[in-house]
Amino acid sequence: MSSEAREWVWQHSSSRGNARLVLLSIADRVTDEQCIAWASLTSLEERTNASRSTVREALDRLIDDGELEQLDDLTGPQRSTVYRLPLAAKGMAHAAREQEADEHEASLTLRISALRRYGIRPREVPDSPATDRNPAGPETGTSRRKPARRRTGNRHVGVPETGPQNRSEPKVNRRYSSSGAAVTPAAEWQVDPATHVWAREQGHLDRLGKEGLQAADAKWRAHRADFKPRPAGAWAADWRSWVAREHAPGRPNLYAVLGNGPAPKGGMTRAEAHTAALLAALDEPTGTE
Repeated sequence: MSSEAREWVWQHSSSRGNARLVLLSIADRVTDEQCIAWASLTSLEERTNASRSTVREALDRLIDDGELEQLDDLTGPQRSTVYRLPLAAKGMAHAAREQEADEHEASLTLRISALRRYGIRPREVPDSPATDRNPAGPETGTSRRKPARRRTGNRHVGVPETGPQNRSEPKVNRRYSSSGAAVTPAAEWQVDPATHVWAREQGHLDRLGKEGLQAADAKWRAHRADFKPRPAGAWAADWRSWVAREHAPGRPNLYAVLGNGPAPKGGMTRAEAHTAALLAALDEPTGTE
């Protein structure tokens, strides 16, 4: 079955670049006609020879495009993530119907018992209501996005997608949201208080300065303008990752000393301030010249 899944990716997938390579790596582990496979981030990094962030971005794009689903109610060997190729499963089922016209339509419903032989089993959910993320959801077959980062949408076959209640309301893609959380474009997402606190506690506000942080935010919004709408939590995680990689707008003057000359530029760390004070002290006259 893995060869048929790979063949479907080669002939019908619209993915490109790293996303296509990641999809082929997952398709190589497909177990049966349900197009279910398990894979860890580490194994995908090794197979694709790509970084963890590149693999994560490729998975997000595949989930956005509907060519991949992450089934969080299932777990693979060594607690690895379980994925499904829904379009490949439909294509393989359609091919089977053409070859065997006298048989009933191939079922796309997950058969958990058939997956146990490959080490894939239902995830054990604690009884505590505080840790129950979806108490009203079905026992199997549900899926959601990645952790933190976690996508929106309805992944159950046969269930109609929910449209906007108001005609003037823009229709957003909720196909991959297991929780039904609202999604917004990057331009409309606002930095929440928790993210502000994070930037201050992690030292990014001191490192970049207020203007530098605003410039990083503007740059992030410009680069994410063409991205599909996401939940607020996904944008927050992506924004934090961007700011953490952002460089300071300029190197501060190490010879500036607080209270004795021009003030240091915004973004000077405590270590750089101490170094500036020591260097300035070396330049002061001692009276023995």
